[in-house]
Amino acid sequence: MREFVFALEYDPESNPVADILAECPETHLRSLSCHVTDDTLWRVDHVTGSEATLDAVAETVATADYYADCLVRRDCQGEWETQVLDRSPDTLILYSYWQRTVACTSIPHLALEHFGDGLIFETTWRGRRYQWRLILPSDAKLTPFYEALDAEIADTAGVEIMRVRENTESLRIEEDEAEQFLSPEQDSALQAAVEHGYYETPRAIETYELAEKLDLPGSTLSYRLRRAEAQLAVRT
Repeated sequence: MREFVFALEYDPESNPVADILAECPETHLRSLSCHVTDDTLWRVDHVTGSEATLDAVAETVATADYYADCLVRRDCQGEWETQVLDRSPDTLILYSYWQRTVACTSIPHLALEHFGDGLIFETTWRGRRYQWRLILPSDAKLTPFYEALDAEIADTAGVEIMRVRENTESLRIEEDEAEQFLSPEQDSALQAAVEHGYYETPRAIETYELAEKLDLPGSTLSYRLRRAEAQLAVRT
């Protein structure tokens, strides 16, 4: 089997979800599952971020003029729906189902057309950068797929090939490498908390005092620290 990793970089105002994520760099969207047939696509996505940003994401994907993964970027008359499966103040689980028309396409549909079925998809979306990881047959020809993808998104995004390698030893789907690191905002908040004694016993500084030193709203600092702590706890 072969691993193929690439990323789209959306131009401003070319994708409503990318515009929201670009304004809220701590927000992170990743796929939990993604499945495709010739005429349909369905997927489940996990989104983390502030409550206001999650509200904006949920509203945008539910009311946009076209399905979020459609590469054509216009109303293709395709039937689609998005439902909220679970919600907490900083987490959103979305289920989406899309029945395409002859006028629209997506990355999974292009992959199906070029590589056949039995594919595995994994996605990670931060800011304007939408990364895809595909597990393909070893004899898959990548150039025709890349050329078709580049032609579809030429007016709205660029494509960067990040990695192509044979994956013969293991097909275990790991989280995107970027997820193993804290965001710059989370890292900065965590370092400041350590430097100012936030994690000492007893604490040398309270959250609101640290927020004032960093010139941040207390809720923003608290959120960044919680997300950083959660990332570290998962990795430990």
